[in-house]
Amino acid sequence: MRLLETFWYTDPSGRRWEAPKGAVTNGATIPRTLWSSVGSPFTGRYRRAAIIHDVALRNAAIVRDDADSMFFLACMAGGCAPLECKLLYAGVRIGSWATLFGIHADDWIGIAPALPGQHGPTDLEIRARFTLLATALRATSDDFATVRAVVSHHLDG
Repeated sequence: MRLLETFWYTDPSGRRWEAPKGAVTNGATIPRTLWSSVGSPFTGRYRRAAIIHDVALRNAAIVRDDADSMFFLACMAGGCAPLECKLLYAGVRIGSWATLFGIHADDWIGIAPALPGQHGPTDLEIRARFTLLATALRATSDDFATVRAVVSHHLDG
């Protein structure tokens, strides 16, 4: 998607996160296999947060953790329910985890035949992590520091 006009989000600390006119975006960096759980990146109340997050990640000067934190706060500001914000944040963190730390479940892809609509081993591992995280997040407060700690514990060990 190419943006037709500039828009931005100003976080609680006053930092302005801008998505400039003409920027190209493909969503919130939530793995596609989770879209059925949290929604596709161009729908719902988190759409604008997803676009700003995606644009921020293309800027080498922006720290990924800062962009992910902004995404959670922008989802809240956009009207998402607290549990939805926690799950969306978990989704972008899982996307980062899968990319940065590499999951190698697809090494086994040739063992079983793929069926139409079947999830591959990597998708299954991502979905399993998300399910465990979602269960843990349902039991936490909505405080971002707590949410971040729970997600980090599950993904970083």
